Amino acid sequence: MHHELFIAILAGLGGMLGWGLADLFAKKTIDEIGDVVSLAWGHIFGTIILALVAVYQFGSGHSISIPHDTQTWFYLLLFGIVQATIYLLVYQGFGKGQVAILNPVFASFSGITALLSILIFGEIVSGFVLLGLITLFIGIILISADFQALKARNYSFSHVKGLREVVLATILAAFWTLLWDKFINGHDWISYALFMYLFMTVVILIVAKMRNINLVVTKKHTWKYLILIGVCETIAYLAISLGYSTTFHLSVVAILSGAFSLPTIILARTFLKEKTTQVQLSGSLVIILGIIILAVLQ
Repeated sequence: MHHELFIAILAGLGGMLGWGLADLFAKKTIDEIGDVVSLAWGHIFGTIILALVAVYQFGSGHSISIPHDTQTWFYLLLFGIVQATIYLLVYQGFGKGQVAILNPVFASFSGITALLSILIFGEIVSGFVLLGLITLFIGIILISADFQALKARNYSFSHVKGLREVVLATILAAFWTLLWDKFINGHDWISYALFMYLFMTVVILIVAKMRNINLVVTKKHTWKYLILIGVCETIAYLAISLGYSTTFHLSVVAILSGAFSLPTIILARTFLKEKTTQVQLSGSLVIILGIIILAVLQ
C-alpha cells in the first residue's frame, strides 16, 4: 500500500472513531443537560485538550506555526464559524424532525465531498480505491437510516420538519471539508486545527449566550462524559487535519471519517443496550467490507 494512502486510511479511521465515540458520550449528556450545553462544554474541553497537544508539541522541540497574516486568520475564523453553524443546524434540525429521515441526509456529506473532489479538483482515484469508497458510502447510508421508522410513517420530503436545516448543514459540511483540505494542506495541522476549533467554540458560546441558555451543569457524573466528548472530538479533528495536510486522498479521509455512525451504533448496542436493525447491521458489514477493500486490495 502506498504510504500516503496508508496515512489517509489511518486519518479517516481516527475521524470515524473520534466522532463516533463523541456521539456515543453525547447520548449520555444531551437528555440530561440539552444539546447546546453538551455541545458548548464538549468543545470547551476539546479546545483545552488541543491547546495541551500544541504545548506538548512545543515542549518536544517542534515549533508552533502561528499565522502572521490577516488573511490566514480570517480564513481560520471563517472555518470555525461555518463548522459551528453546521453543528447548530444539525442539532436544530434533529430537534425539529425525525432522525430516521434526517440522519442519512446529513451522512451523505462525505460522498458529496468525495464526488466534488474527483470532478472539480481532479483527484485521481484508482479502481480498488473507488470501489472501496462506493462500498463505504453505501454502508454509511444504510447504517444511518432507520427504515423501520420510515415504513411506519407516510413521509413526504416536502413536509419533513428540520429538513431545510439538515440539507443546509450537509451542503456546508461538504464544502467545509473540501476547502479545509485545500487550506490546510502543507501547513502545521496541529496549530491550524487548534485555532479553527477555538473560533468554533467561541461561536457556540456566543450563540448559547444569545439564546440565554444556562451552561451550568449540576450533575457531577455528567462532567466525565463532557470531558470525553472533548477528548474524542480532539482525536477526530487532529486525525482528519493530519490526513488533509499530508496526503492528497481527500475522498478516502472524508468518507472514512464520515462513517462515524459505525462505532456509535456498535458501542451503543454493547454498553447502552440499544437495538440494532437488520439494515444497520448490514450497513455495518458493508462499511467493514469497504475498509478491507481500501486497506488490503492495494
